[in-house]
Amino acid sequence: MSGYHSWRRRPICDRKEEDALLEQRIQEVHQRSKRRYGAPRIHAELHAGGVRVSRKRVARLMRASGLRAKGKRRWVRTTGSSHTMAVCPNLLERRFEVSQPNQVWALDLTYLPTKEGWLYLAVTLDLHSRAVVGYAMDMQMPATLPLAALQMAAGRRLPPPGLLHHSDRGSQYASGIFQAELARMRARGSMSRKGDCWDNAVVESFFSSLKRELLEDTIFETRDVARQAVFEFIEVFYNRQRRHSSLGYLTPLEFERQATAA
Repeated sequence: MSGYHSWRRRPICDRKEEDALLEQRIQEVHQRSKRRYGAPRIHAELHAGGVRVSRKRVARLMRASGLRAKGKRRWVRTTGSSHTMAVCPNLLERRFEVSQPNQVWALDLTYLPTKEGWLYLAVTLDLHSRAVVGYAMDMQMPATLPLAALQMAAGRRLPPPGLLHHSDRGSQYASGIFQAELARMRARGSMSRKGDCWDNAVVESFFSSLKRELLEDTIFETRDVARQAVFEFIEVFYNRQRRHSSLGYLTPLEFERQATAA
């Protein structure tokens, strides 16, 4: 309380000057995140940079400046479970908290609009840190698309036998070539219950963030432009810079480093 009363006793002009300087820092963080951050993440970023300020004050100054995070949008699912191929049981059972990297991965597909048509995106996430460990893009979505995302992740991470790999029941994941790759990796397959997006909620949340923070009202001119934007979002921003509330406002790679150093 003494700090609060000390602040209250300062001349109004001094407090206004402090607010103006802080507002400038907030605007810098907001612009650096490409308007993706709201008050909680901006507060965490300021705190990491040594700026001691309350989240309420950050929120107040953001409102005064008209700053806000990009809003949510609704999107259509891309995969379907209307096929006759065998499906895996739901071994994950929504246990999304994972103690170490490369124990549980989750994969899903989505699409991005371009003026040339859809660009389909497959991503593989490590549920421990929410890091994107593999991804692939194509103008169509055959079984080879998620397979490429899985193979990128496997090549980067070299997971041990017993990895649990979760997806929905889409035909791409039930296909022979995808299941053969899981077997070659000695990984266990797990699939969501039919029509239940909450069984793969972490990847759904990633897609929601990507489309909210990357697209907003944008339609990319070409698929190549969209590919580059996705690459930069994942490799430059999401894994290395984006602070996650579920990780104590650490980035995915910071969270992993702390886990492996412990």
